[in-house]
Amino acid sequence: MALQLVITINFLLLLTSGLAEAAPTAKPGCASECKNVGIPYPFGIQSGCYMDPWFEIVCNGTEAFLKKINMEVLEIAPPIGSYLAPGRVRVKGGSIISSNPNCTSMRSGVMNLNGSPFTFSYFVNYFVAFGCNVMAIVETDEELVGCRSYSNTSLINGARNSGSGFNQCTSSIPDISLKVFNVSFLSTDDKPLEGCNYAFLHEHNPWEGLPGSIKTVEKLGFTPVVLDWRIYNWTNEKFSLHNTEHYNEILSMECFCAEGYVGNPYLTTGCEDINECEDPKRNYCSNKWDCQNTKGSYSCGKKKKIIIGFGASLGGLFLLASIWRLYKVIKRRSEIKLKKKFFKRNGGLLLQQQLSSSEHNVQNTKLFNSKELDTATDQFNESRILGKGGQGTVYKGMLTDGRIVAIKKCNIVDEGNLEQFINEIIILSQINHRNVVKLLGCCLETEVPLLVYEFIPNGTLSQYLHEEIEEFPLTWDMRLRIAIEVAGALSYLHSAASLPIYHRDIKSTNILLDDKYRAKVADFGTSRTMAIDQTHLTTLVYGTFGYLDPEYFQTSQFTEKSDVYSFGVVLAELLTGEKPVPLVRTQEHRSLATYFILSMEEGFLFDILDAGRRPTMREVTKELEGVLKTFNGQENHEKN
Repeated sequence: MALQLVITINFLLLLTSGLAEAAPTAKPGCASECKNVGIPYPFGIQSGCYMDPWFEIVCNGTEAFLKKINMEVLEIAPPIGSYLAPGRVRVKGGSIISSNPNCTSMRSGVMNLNGSPFTFSYFVNYFVAFGCNVMAIVETDEELVGCRSYSNTSLINGARNSGSGFNQCTSSIPDISLKVFNVSFLSTDDKPLEGCNYAFLHEHNPWEGLPGSIKTVEKLGFTPVVLDWRIYNWTNEKFSLHNTEHYNEILSMECFCAEGYVGNPYLTTGCEDINECEDPKRNYCSNKWDCQNTKGSYSCGKKKKIIIGFGASLGGLFLLASIWRLYKVIKRRSEIKLKKKFFKRNGGLLLQQQLSSSEHNVQNTKLFNSKELDTATDQFNESRILGKGGQGTVYKGMLTDGRIVAIKKCNIVDEGNLEQFINEIIILSQINHRNVVKLLGCCLETEVPLLVYEFIPNGTLSQYLHEEIEEFPLTWDMRLRIAIEVAGALSYLHSAASLPIYHRDIKSTNILLDDKYRAKVADFGTSRTMAIDQTHLTTLVYGTFGYLDPEYFQTSQFTEKSDVYSFGVVLAELLTGEKPVPLVRTQEHRSLATYFILSMEEGFLFDILDAGRRPTMREVTKELEGVLKTFNGQENHEKN
């Protein structure tokens, strides 16, 4: 029993101890450090020491610079003891953008990483703004985020007084591989902007936090920013790919050493075997057993004091079997405990309470288990990805009963919004409309919530409008029907649901087409429910350029008419076949909504309708007669 106890303790130490990461490793014959900054390959200083020019480091004896993007390097992950994950580099010199160019002498202007393997890390960096009664907006082509700062102490949306005469607000940045950082400033009180207002990216170092005032930044002289990086257009048969993604059909990847190895996986001989026998915490061989190192692992050999006899061998086998069984039991209990932790953190207890309540008619809502959804998606294989967005990644899966579903792997839920998140699941579970994607259930026992929806096979409306799918073009009849179906779905959400629901992100990419090319409104990740007597929501500005309601943008008050505005842009897309923010028009007419209204006012609307797909006058007459009959029928019904 004593021997078994010793082996068990050592085995548990092995389970709970992690392998220390090796220090950065340069290419053989190349400098591995510049002024206390480790330079691991694919980065390098001398010619031939870096993978391509984007990773070239200029070392002037006191500082290390990434030459092509002209940023000073503070740290390249993963040095021992750093909180940075692999594939990230910490740099100095983030731009501080001001509403008045005379307000700061520090580095300013747009930061542009286009064409490089670097992006601004959405996981580490935060958007920070200082000012008085100002809204600072991060400009991107896909999403719109920002924050508002007030000059008094009655603050909302996370703004707080910085203690230096300015007020501060912060927000995260969108998960869209952000490469260009530019900022716009707007006044929140209908007055011209005054004074100095600042905005910049800043890493959120868990040991240091974000700056408390603009004076702190000015004293420091720069803002630290963390960049993510990947390798593009590079393959090596000796390495397996990990976390491969496609950006504009260019293969990108990040490499790691296999279990039992440590070093730099980007070098041909960079991953070296760990000798687990040198550290008792890395093996479960007791002092009476010989530890023998193997490639990527180890084994426990014969006893140092040889015991001859069948009984001893049988006892050893029994002991190993007992240890293995104990390991399986401990592992199973750990998994159960972890699942319970995730379930509670993701609001599972609150959801169970709501499901058991008689006031909710959500009997069809199912709580899936993680194993079922792992199997359905082949362990969330990247080949199953249907799409990615700011709210999470969607995978195609097949349940055990043969149903094809779409499984959305959400971003981590903020604990402050937990009750609202669960309430949205309850509300969406009650939606039963033929033109709204049905929520079948969820799984909350994983690290991030998983939402299970019905699978819609024919892609998005945007694909048929803007990617010219010649084998199935959208006729005018189909466009009219899709517009009617989407309008009906929004009417149901606003007026017929148990509580009014504002979608908040109506756009052609969120309108799916089923097997009969009927419209299905999807992606309720930013939706909000309303009390019956409530007229608007005051929220952080969130939406998509081209579809965003100007009144909501100016006031931060979202109403049902904000959804109506976005739907109007979709109607303009259906009529013209143009994107909401095309790059070919002049800046003043860049918005499709503005361009469409101007075309109507100046009498050239028919010039911008979708070319080649216009109806004949006979078809137009038939449609108008149908509309007139419907109108007369309704009028007669009301008179009766």
